[in-house]
Amino acid sequence: MYGKVLISGVNTAKLKVLTNTENIDFINRLRDGDLSVREKIISGNLKLVLSVVQKFTNKNENIDDLFQIGCIGLIKSIDNFDTSFGVRFSTYAVPMIIGEIRRYLRDNSMVRVSRSLRDLAYKSLTAKEALINKLNREPTMAEIAKELEVSETDVIFALDAISDPVSIYEPVYSNDGDTICLLEQICDNKNTDENWISSISIKDALSRLEKREKDILNKRFFVGRTQTEVANEIGISQAQVSRLEKNALAKLKKQI
Repeated sequence: MYGKVLISGVNTAKLKVLTNTENIDFINRLRDGDLSVREKIISGNLKLVLSVVQKFTNKNENIDDLFQIGCIGLIKSIDNFDTSFGVRFSTYAVPMIIGEIRRYLRDNSMVRVSRSLRDLAYKSLTAKEALINKLNREPTMAEIAKELEVSETDVIFALDAISDPVSIYEPVYSNDGDTICLLEQICDNKNTDENWISSISIKDALSRLEKREKDILNKRFFVGRTQTEVANEIGISQAQVSRLEKNALAKLKKQI
C-alpha cells in the first residue's frame, strides 16, 4: 500500500492522470513557449512513473529514490518527445524512465565494471535512445554497433557487463498462484545423476588399485604427463609404464 499513498512527499492517490490527447496538446504548447504547462505535464504523468517504479521494488532500493530518479526520466521524455511521430507519449516515456532507473541502479551496484567498458555501455544506451527516436522502434545490436563504429560483440559484452545480476529465485512465470523461478529453468548437463554415479564408481575403483598404479594413472590422465615423463619420474622404463597403465585401466574397466 505504500506505493499508493505517499512517495517523496507526493500523495499518489490524488494525482490526476493526463490523457494522451492532453499530453500531446500540452507538449505542443510547451514547444510554442508556454512554460506554464510544464508542471502540468509532469504532475499528470507521475502515476506513469509510479507504475514503472513498482517493477523495481525487488531491488532493495529506497522507493522514494527510485521515484525521484524515474521523474528525471519523465522530464527527459517531455523535453525530447517529438509529437510529429504520432505515437503515444507513454510509449516513448516508459523506456526513458526505465533506462534512467537502470542507470541509477548500475551506478550504485556492488559489481565493479571497468570505466572503459562502462563508458561504452553508456554510449550504447545513448545511441539506442537516439535510434529509437529516429527509427520509432527498438534498434538491433548491429545497428547500435554501426552507430558507434564498434563491433557488435563489444556492444553486447559492454551491456552484459552492466546488467543487474538475476537471482536464481527470480520468478519468471506465474499462473493461478503457481510460480516458476529461474532456478527451475536451469539445466545442468554435467552434474546429472548418471555422471554422479559414474564419478563415485570411478573413485571407488581407483581406491582398489595399487599405489604405483594409482600414481601412474594420476600423472598420465590428471596431470597430463607422457609415458616417458612418468617413467623418468618414478625410475622405471617407458615399456613398464605402458604395461602398468594398461593393466590398471583393465582393472578399472572390470570393476566399474
